[in-house]
Amino acid sequence: MARILLLTLVFRPDNVSTAQIMADLAKDLKDRGHSLFVLTTTPHYNDDPEAKSRQPLRYRWGFLLQESTFEGIPVVHVWMPRKGPNKLVRMLAWLGFHAVSTGYGLLSRFKPDVIVAPSPPLTIGVSAWILGLRHRAPFIYNVQEIYPDVAVHLGALGHPFLIRRMQQLEQFVYRKAAALTTISAGMRQRLLNKGVPPDKVHLIPNFVDVTEFEPSPKDNTFSRAQAFHDKFLVSYAGNMGKPQGLETLVHTAQLLRAEPDIHFLLMGDGSERESLGRLAASLRLSNLTLLPHQPYALMGKAYAAADLSFVSQVPGTSSDGIPSKVYRIMACARPVLACTDPGSDLARILSDAGAGMVVPPGDSHKLAEVIRGASRDRNTWRQMGLKGRAHVVTFYGRASVSDRYHELISSLCCWREEALVRRATHGAV
Repeated sequence: MARILLLTLVFRPDNVSTAQIMADLAKDLKDRGHSLFVLTTTPHYNDDPEAKSRQPLRYRWGFLLQESTFEGIPVVHVWMPRKGPNKLVRMLAWLGFHAVSTGYGLLSRFKPDVIVAPSPPLTIGVSAWILGLRHRAPFIYNVQEIYPDVAVHLGALGHPFLIRRMQQLEQFVYRKAAALTTISAGMRQRLLNKGVPPDKVHLIPNFVDVTEFEPSPKDNTFSRAQAFHDKFLVSYAGNMGKPQGLETLVHTAQLLRAEPDIHFLLMGDGSERESLGRLAASLRLSNLTLLPHQPYALMGKAYAAADLSFVSQVPGTSSDGIPSKVYRIMACARPVLACTDPGSDLARILSDAGAGMVVPPGDSHKLAEVIRGASRDRNTWRQMGLKGRAHVVTFYGRASVSDRYHELISSLCCWREEALVRRATHGAV
């Protein structure tokens, strides 16, 4: 079995979807006999006191490094400031994480056979490459989002010189990685179009634990506490940033303010949360509730409280990634109402599963029409939710996806051993 270094920007106890996915994958690989070590950051997305109590962080080098243990796996956390809207601060924080984590990895007693590095950021691939050189270990670059394309499409990166440099860095990471994993067929095709050899790109989707997220009653402790149990609830849960385009949902709530049974819920934090709150207040929307990010342990009940779960991608970004929350929603047997490009991976999943409906991004009038219709034909939409549950159980279950990572890592270990033998043989000659 392999010694695996997981180099990731986020990990538990941070309360964000990628952190949970990487933590679950680490546990599954450990259960399959591998030895793991995690290099990550301190929690900086969403605070989760319950998760912190189960996985307390201990200071190691003052505030700079902390350590914890997750399911018997040692985790070292590099200090990271809370995520905010300032892009310069975020970039400097990323560079600090790369510098400290790379330095620690170079000096660590843990000698990996394989390194797994999920994006974003793109630059984490450089750290993985450096550590791979030091330990003669191949690295897997897990493409959760395609950078710099996401930043360009969102307008966060616009200078031609910087775009070219980032594209060169992207190609460098793709060349140096022993394997690339993508989470959707569309993303895999994008990498092939960028010239990456087909045998290097592996389609391994994100997953959901279908025993942890499962169908449960709408009338539960969460819906009762918020007085949602008797409403037709349209819910969004997750990051509130520019890529989500949530102002469209706020304007949809304005269009449906005369429908007393329909209520909107936005849960989460992010750079656009305050502006969304100001917009809702300026429109005097009594049919919209804004809540902070909820603890992970509560999310099953939060998804169950919804009659429709909203997932969105702004125009031009739908081929750069796929919101992993969609698997959790479907596992809870709730239908999905998605704002995304019609040909996106997200749209394809919903179409294949029959688990919801797609509306063009930014079209609040169409959204209002669909939501009004769903509130009057609830049984049809409940059936969509059940179809979504069946689909994720079949194709996106945690065990089968973790098996695919186990197989890929095992094959790279064999490749590494053969390479070391060849190197030793040639050296002896």
